[in-house]
Amino acid sequence: MLTGVNYAQLLFPDFSLILLGYLVCRYTQLNRPLWEKVEALVYYLLFPVLLFHSIVKSPLDLQLASRLIGAGWVLGLATIGLAYVLPYLPGLRRYIDGRDHAASAQVAFRFNSFIGLAIAERIAGPQGLQHIAVLIGVCVPLFNVAAVWPMARHAQRGFLGELIRNPLIIATVAGLTSNLLGFQVPVWLEPTVSRLGAASLAMGLMAAGAGMQFGALARAKTLAVSVLAIRHAIAPAIAWGVSRVFGLDPAQTTVLLAFSALPTASSCYVLAARMGYDGAYVAGLVTLSTVLGVVSLPFALGLLRSL
Repeated sequence: MLTGVNYAQLLFPDFSLILLGYLVCRYTQLNRPLWEKVEALVYYLLFPVLLFHSIVKSPLDLQLASRLIGAGWVLGLATIGLAYVLPYLPGLRRYIDGRDHAASAQVAFRFNSFIGLAIAERIAGPQGLQHIAVLIGVCVPLFNVAAVWPMARHAQRGFLGELIRNPLIIATVAGLTSNLLGFQVPVWLEPTVSRLGAASLAMGLMAAGAGMQFGALARAKTLAVSVLAIRHAIAPAIAWGVSRVFGLDPAQTTVLLAFSALPTASSCYVLAARMGYDGAYVAGLVTLSTVLGVVSLPFALGLLRSL
């Protein structure tokens, strides 16, 4: 069985791209304005293509995958519930601002699909890639709805309008529908789609690094600690328990544990800023979550997986 050190070595290529993006953005002329355009390209085009292709390229057997789907939903609903309840907990209520919480709750349950797809095949083989695609396919709509709802509610903006314009939801719904209808990407188009997907992984990881910020975390520390604790400590523990309850096989358990410990989505701060919230603060949370992923992924895949 692989140790935590082995898993850290497996994750190094992905985190090295994040570090490269950070260094390029901070110390070259390829600075923040350029990376904002890269983020838009990845978020609105490249990553939706990768997400759609990952879902449609392998036929889904919902009956065989039903336990993994159920485990993913239970894990997702548990972390969403924990994130939502933070401002109502007696010991935390006075320290958490409602507007900050509306923008930051998503950090506790959303996940970086770039990293998830990049490591799934290495930790569980070709089957792992299909398992992570299933989890992405069934959880992205749920998590994006849960991310948009508190911000739309707090800002009194149209909830449904925000959802139907979300490119990740569009790609996921289209991918699941196409898969279940038996659609396959034409052979002549496969190389182009595959290359777009590969580009989205590298560019997405570098863009996540380029967007890293720490300064804004000086305020609202209680909120930051709370959402990051859910993301990197509580979620993996829940995933371990859920995998036992649902009787997942070893490959499914490995992927679910990795899924639970991924850094939060780099698009969290893009969504928060686009909806009029403090993007710099959310970017700080994304940055720290990315760093914590170096610890939480080996923790989940090494220690918890061995129990």
